[in-house]
Amino acid sequence: MPGTLRAHGILQRLRAEDAGAVVPPAYIGAIDAEIGVRNARQIHDYSLLLADRIGELLDQGRFPLVLGGDCSILLGAAFSLRKRGRYGLLFVDGHTDLQTPASSQTGGAAGMDLALVTGRGPELLTDIDSRKPYVRPEDTILCGYRRPAPGEESPAAPQPPMAAFPLPLMQQQGIAQSAETAVAHLEAASTQGFWVHVDMDVLATEWMFAVDSPEPGGMTPEELSTLLRAAVNSERCTGMEITIYDPTLDPSGAGADLIIHMLAELFSQECQSS
Repeated sequence: MPGTLRAHGILQRLRAEDAGAVVPPAYIGAIDAEIGVRNARQIHDYSLLLADRIGELLDQGRFPLVLGGDCSILLGAAFSLRKRGRYGLLFVDGHTDLQTPASSQTGGAAGMDLALVTGRGPELLTDIDSRKPYVRPEDTILCGYRRPAPGEESPAAPQPPMAAFPLPLMQQQGIAQSAETAVAHLEAASTQGFWVHVDMDVLATEWMFAVDSPEPGGMTPEELSTLLRAAVNSERCTGMEITIYDPTLDPSGAGADLIIHMLAELFSQECQSS
């Protein structure tokens, strides 16, 4: 994903500075029998490396834009922020990602990342350096998800004090109004700022088909841009990550171009670090 977006000109379009790459360890597909998460120890090690790199950028007063493969990169970002203090999280995703090893059918951390950073799951991933939770549930807002569906009984359904704006509710209220409410909630929290997580499967598949877990429905690019604009226009917004765009499913490069176009419009007023 990062290489494809670079090849399609993301740095030039965003007028961004390339902050380099954090290379992950070799992937191990077997589920760790002790922990119940696929590739768990490698994710732990990678999260430490990513956290250090994000921390360097934050220390320089930069706005990091992290381009990642799957949603497990949230651990590195959240741990980096936790080392600096208390931060909130705007979680924009087609799924809640609140699975745990007990409920997950795949053992993939990409479906557990929000649970992990808010303190639910194996301590190898939830309690690095005894800093559990990296983000408090009450400092977290989910936006745009459609699985599990509102009202569905599921172990992945968000529970108070975690605030949730499922996509049907946002569309009923109006995306702009929901975005304003969500950002106001994050700004009012007793935090030093907030991070934005964006999984591209929040978009409808007619717009973004190059994702690994497509679901019916989803946002339009205009709706997603409205939500993200409200977030990045906040002085409390600290950085952002973009995940789950799979270039192998996008031979024409249309998905990459869409992502870059959206980000270029979003950050058109100032240069950002990538």
